[in-house]
Amino acid sequence: CAPGSEVALRVGGDFFFDPQPGDPPVKVVLVAGGVGINPLFSILLHIADLHESQESKGGGYKMGTVSLYYSAKNTNELLFKKNILGLMDAFPGKITCCFHVTQQRSQICKELQPHVTGK
Repeated sequence: CAPGSEVALRVGGDFFFDPQPGDPPVKVVLVAGGVGINPLFSILLHIADLHESQESKGGGYKMGTVSLYYSAKNTNELLFKKNILGLMDAFPGKITCCFHVTQQRSQICKELQPHVTGK
């Protein structure tokens, strides 16, 4: 997003991401904290499937980029972190993630370091 961009925001409740083949591409921003990642991880997996379908078949919905912002107390509490890193590797520039930790006391592993902000 850029200053002045229009965004839709949804907090909690019943939500999903199910674009249809004729829909215009959108950029998706997912913001999660703690175990709140669960429904957003499902959306992220669906987006990866859309990218995979577009790359392998050249058809279907043309997905825009997705940025995930995910916060937890420490890297041990970042659920699905290895899966998320794998998706970023599989779809460079299309799927990005920034992890934020608030109470990290131990060294952050090298694999996560470039993607982690916080204490």
